[in-house]
Amino acid sequence: MAKPETEGFPLPSVPCRLRVGTSGYSYAEWVEAGFYPPGTRAGRMLPLYAAQFPVTELNYTWYQMPRAEAVERMRQGAPPAFRFTAKLTRSLTHEVDRAAWRGEAARYREGLAPLVQGGQLLAVLLQMPPGFDRTPERRAYLGALLEALEGLPLAVEFRHASWALDRVFAELERRRVTLVAVDTPALPGLFPRLEVVTNPELIYVRFHGRNAGGWRSGNLQRQFDYDYSAAELLEWSAQRLPRMASQARSGVLFFNNHVRAQAPADARQLMAQLAERGLL
Repeated sequence: MAKPETEGFPLPSVPCRLRVGTSGYSYAEWVEAGFYPPGTRAGRMLPLYAAQFPVTELNYTWYQMPRAEAVERMRQGAPPAFRFTAKLTRSLTHEVDRAAWRGEAARYREGLAPLVQGGQLLAVLLQMPPGFDRTPERRAYLGALLEALEGLPLAVEFRHASWALDRVFAELERRRVTLVAVDTPALPGLFPRLEVVTNPELIYVRFHGRNAGGWRSGNLQRQFDYDYSAAELLEWSAQRLPRMASQARSGVLFFNNHVRAQAPADARQLMAQLAERGLL
């Protein structure tokens, strides 16, 4: 099975800078749940969010191609020290047109240019779908996609367990692409919880929740409706994250259990645990 850590990296000369946030920030239900003040409109959410968290993962870029002018307006609405990651558009991961995807990749680069030029983009997240298994055709496509996006800080999240191989991790290490660590239910065929570091510049962790029934059903509302316990987060703050942080210069940790605003509450809980251990 996979090695517990990646060999061959020089130890970081400074402590790993960890940033904790949520997968997306613009949710109407977060107003109802009390995270945002009553009546908060979508355009006012980012400044309020940035007052509590130093980073966010942009999810809207999966649903639609980012446009540079809109990204620039969003960037200007956040403090200069605030950072972003952005999910790759679904036309490059889930709904791929083999005749058009290279043009889509170029458009995506153009759309994110303001974050790149402003030094505020920490990673582009390639979230591969559950059915994206390790067949020759899919391996070839992923390799070509990584090459098309070369120069951007890249992170890959696998959902299919067939990618949990040392030779996959070694190839990501060679390319300096971050393997995304995931916290999900322990279900057959699903990518396991591993803290394998493939890029000394960045570790990337996504907390999706452990609602096994929701994952089995495929119902997204149920899937991401989950409250982490303090003990579950302690598995990461006391064990997994210290091992990962010892091998990288920075890290981003995102909570995706957004249905009833559990994500910001759990993010704050993890931040408190990390702060107690001097990791934040």
